[in-house]
Amino acid sequence: MDNFKAIVVDDEASVCEAVRAILELEGIEVTTFTDSLAAAEDIKQHFYDLIISDLKMPKMTGLELFDDIKDAAPDSIFIIITAFGTIPSAVDAVKKGIYDYIPKPFTPDEVRIPLRRALEKRRLEKENLVLRSQLETRYSFQSIIGNSPEIRETFRVMRHAASSESNVLVTGESGTGKELVARAIHSNSVRVRRRFVTVNCGAIPDGLIESELFGHVKGSFTGAIADKKGLVEEADKGTLFLDEIGELSPPLQVKLLRVLQEGEFTRIGDIQPRTVNVRVIAATNKDLKKAIAEKSFREDLFYRLNVIPIELPPLRRRKDDIPLLVNHFIDKHKNKAPEKNITGIAKDAMQALLNYHFPGNVRELENSIEYAVAFTAGPVVQKDDLPKYILEDRKLSQDAQKIPIMPLKDAKGQFEKSLIIAALIESGGNISEAARLLNVHRQNLQQKIRLLGIDLASISPVR
Repeated sequence: MDNFKAIVVDDEASVCEAVRAILELEGIEVTTFTDSLAAAEDIKQHFYDLIISDLKMPKMTGLELFDDIKDAAPDSIFIIITAFGTIPSAVDAVKKGIYDYIPKPFTPDEVRIPLRRALEKRRLEKENLVLRSQLETRYSFQSIIGNSPEIRETFRVMRHAASSESNVLVTGESGTGKELVARAIHSNSVRVRRRFVTVNCGAIPDGLIESELFGHVKGSFTGAIADKKGLVEEADKGTLFLDEIGELSPPLQVKLLRVLQEGEFTRIGDIQPRTVNVRVIAATNKDLKKAIAEKSFREDLFYRLNVIPIELPPLRRRKDDIPLLVNHFIDKHKNKAPEKNITGIAKDAMQALLNYHFPGNVRELENSIEYAVAFTAGPVVQKDDLPKYILEDRKLSQDAQKIPIMPLKDAKGQFEKSLIIAALIESGGNISEAARLLNVHRQNLQQKIRLLGIDLASISPVR
């Protein structure tokens, strides 16, 4: 049961005792004061969920008391007691921020009704604080590690986005943490108690994505054996996260635009439009302005999504954050090998990580640390515990300075082949993921692989 505390302030002791009796029957701990100045000092020293004060008192009126303590007790709920003739003054007081008023003389119910409303408000506020605390552990801005100027600017924009209802477009290379940013914005917004629904626009086949997004009615196509609610509808009053928004086909872009402009959509096979209230956060590693120029992405949809733009910097642009991230990931993964008592990382190992360019960004760094934790003997992660491709990267950079002179056309082909192989290694041999890393269509990449004679069976994925 909630343990609520209240203070009652009235220059008439009999009124204080009458209110005390009613409140204590509700299980509330009560303190009373007949001196309003003394009450003000006490409120500044102690927390009360509820402050009930007479309007007309010597020394300090109820309104003066409210003005005096509101900065010291911003979370307390303030109710005034007022004689019948001064009810208009009480109404004005409510407009200034006082929660409610009780007429004098009062019946027990005239105290209980506003009291119970106030306590329910306070109970919800407490629950919200607990919920926010739990969510902050996992998705708060602080869990996005970094102290570089670039990431501090990202935090600043995220805070504005969290306090707004505007749509957000998160851009950045693969592995920079776009979904983590979206979840952090949602969990610090007014929609925190509603659903956060994720849609990967590049992972759902074209023939299924419309049904997944907007739902369908029974019999609308072969296999539609029942009505189905789409993910847009599932996110009603919450947040819809559209990852890889650049992969959405032009016809579905039109339907999404209608959701953003009108708050309406129609299930497949239905004629009745439905209304929805969603906050959209979209993410992409594509250059959408280039896609607009190529007529593959709608300009009007871009501007609807790009109300608050957040560009996540690649890890190579914020290398000062690597030591913070390394220690964070060691703490995160060391429990998988508790017998090793891992306490940190050797200086030369850290330097090797700082020298590496991390094309896979923060995700690749975390994978590297998880690998090292698995392979180290402990208690300190050594340089040789890191994945070999990180240790060889500096050698490859030095070797690049020894490239033999050749025709530019041949050099271009060799570079293209090396880049595709690197993307395939990074994606674990997954052609679709490699295509996203290279920002090309999957079919184009498959054709390049054949033309350049790349043997997919020889590709060893990054571990």
